[in-house]
Amino acid sequence: MLDIQIQAPFPILQGKGAPESEQTLVLLTGPDFDVAHGPFTHLDAATGGALRRAVAISRFKGQRDQSCVLLAPCAALARIVLIGCGPEDELDIPCMEAAGGQAARAVRDTTHADLAFAGRCAEFAAHAAYGAALGRYSFDLYHTDEAENAPQLQRLHLGVDDTETVRVQWESLQAVAKGVFRARDLVSEPPNVLNPPEFARRIETLRDLGVEVEILNAARLRELGFGALLGVAQGSDQEARVAIMRYRGSEEAPIAFIGKGVTFDSGGISIKPAAGMDEMKTDMGGAAAVVGALEAVARRKATTHVIGVVGLVENMLSGNAQRPGDVVRSYAGKTIEVLNTDAEGRLVLADVLAYAKERFQPRLMVDLATLTGAIVVSLGHVRAGLFSNDDALAGALFEAGEATGEAVWRMPMGKAYDRQLRSDIADMKNITGRPGSSITAAQFLARFVGDTPWAHLDIAGVAWRSDAAPQCPKGATGFGVRLLDALVRHHEQGDTAAS
Repeated sequence: MLDIQIQAPFPILQGKGAPESEQTLVLLTGPDFDVAHGPFTHLDAATGGALRRAVAISRFKGQRDQSCVLLAPCAALARIVLIGCGPEDELDIPCMEAAGGQAARAVRDTTHADLAFAGRCAEFAAHAAYGAALGRYSFDLYHTDEAENAPQLQRLHLGVDDTETVRVQWESLQAVAKGVFRARDLVSEPPNVLNPPEFARRIETLRDLGVEVEILNAARLRELGFGALLGVAQGSDQEARVAIMRYRGSEEAPIAFIGKGVTFDSGGISIKPAAGMDEMKTDMGGAAAVVGALEAVARRKATTHVIGVVGLVENMLSGNAQRPGDVVRSYAGKTIEVLNTDAEGRLVLADVLAYAKERFQPRLMVDLATLTGAIVVSLGHVRAGLFSNDDALAGALFEAGEATGEAVWRMPMGKAYDRQLRSDIADMKNITGRPGSSITAAQFLARFVGDTPWAHLDIAGVAWRSDAAPQCPKGATGFGVRLLDALVRHHEQGDTAAS
């Protein structure tokens, strides 16, 4: 975790002193900066006019995503980095978090740096630090040469006027960042390490944060009648688990977060193609997001009652594996004809949703799952698919997505899609045809939530990045942690659905 130190503005930007030895200074600014005025004047003087020349030659205008780097501009300064944030009247939290991430990437090869702000950028100082921390993340557990692979940046100093306000803001955001990192770590783990029992053991460490944790083993799941979930797990030597997390921030009816946790998805008998199958270790991204969200709300001491329930299975082939054509009885008592064993996530979620609804009677439920490839065709790798039976909840999630940068887009549902789930020999079948298949998957889940306000987030396109972004390196994104935390914050402010 990047060490963030909050202090008064740096003397060099006030014309009150010389730069520190080997100082690396990053300045976030907009297009209305002026090298002849304010902090830029003092910095330009310290560099003997090098800053003014570099800005002119690079045509740096302070626009969003622009940057200008000066290496060794004077004897004491190792580097000056200017990061453009765009016009001041367009500044927002996602923009400033991205700028912070861009700053961290620009100085990742140095051990410490100073981060300063021009104009209104200072109002978002804590969020810039948050973006820097998210962008600096790396998963290096299995690299044997840590020095070669890990980012060198360890500490970031923030120079701000209102140190106490920024410190309070940062403490809250740091709690969420740790939840994001927990989710990224879980998704990044190889599947030979993170099997269902090991996943459950790692969830138990949340007890150290005051989260109540209960683990249901395979025997208990059989007693309870989790027939759909256990059908998915029966082909693996790794037994299924269901992990229940409870954070009692209040005595109100809880908000429930539900996660799909398929630690590796071979497709089962309906086996996947070999190309890209290694990425199926990420099929527990929904469960990871729920775990990360519970860590976030516990660390920042949220004042809301939050439940997390995740179904943990491995979908493998064996002589005991589930077959296409099998019929299973779900926790809710409904029978399901399994026509494709690679449509397993909805079977896991069906039992967990029904169980959470019955046992905890939540005010609302949100499930997250890397559920369908069809949602990637629809929305690409930019937004998660949002399906809901409640307009207010859907609206709250959309707004939370826009505010956090974990964007969602609402997809349609309806009886015409639901009719496609009819089976000749059971209450329903687990797949339909390819057209609209992310929608019919959501319709399948809707059959297990009753009248409870519910939303389903299909995160198949956003749980993993094939390229780096300012706040996220290549690999696991931890998508959903910030979104769910924002939903909890809305509830704390009295703004959310079904409150």
